Amino acid sequence: MKIESWMFGGLGLFFIPVGVFYGIATRWTEPVGFMGLWLAGGLGCLIGLYLGYTGRRIGMRPEDSMDAEIHEGAGEQGHFSPWSWWPFSLGLATAVGFLSLAVGFWLIYFSAGFALVALIGWVFEYSRGDHAH
Repeated sequence: MKIESWMFGGLGLFFIPVGVFYGIATRWTEPVGFMGLWLAGGLGCLIGLYLGYTGRRIGMRPEDSMDAEIHEGAGEQGHFSPWSWWPFSLGLATAVGFLSLAVGFWLIYFSAGFALVALIGWVFEYSRGDHAH
């Protein structure tokens, strides 16, 4: 993950000075441009730091090595729940929350409650029932 962390960190370090240059060029009268560039730079640095930290924690992956074989990447890649309905519920609650911005703000109260229930259900789905650890 070293390449990815350097790439995103480099993007972050590119966008921040570009945002300063944009602000100087517009005499800081256009607030969306330089702030958007600074936020993009901050996001690039944030992702780069996360990937660098994760790369040091888990070590080299097969795709990081130039002489890796295909079979080295075989096997379990993570833990996913194909039978879980909680991500769909959380996505539906989020969609209703964004819909409330256009339809009416009162709808966000229902969507926030539903999203909270869906998020708690997704986090604790392995803590109870048949799949408890």
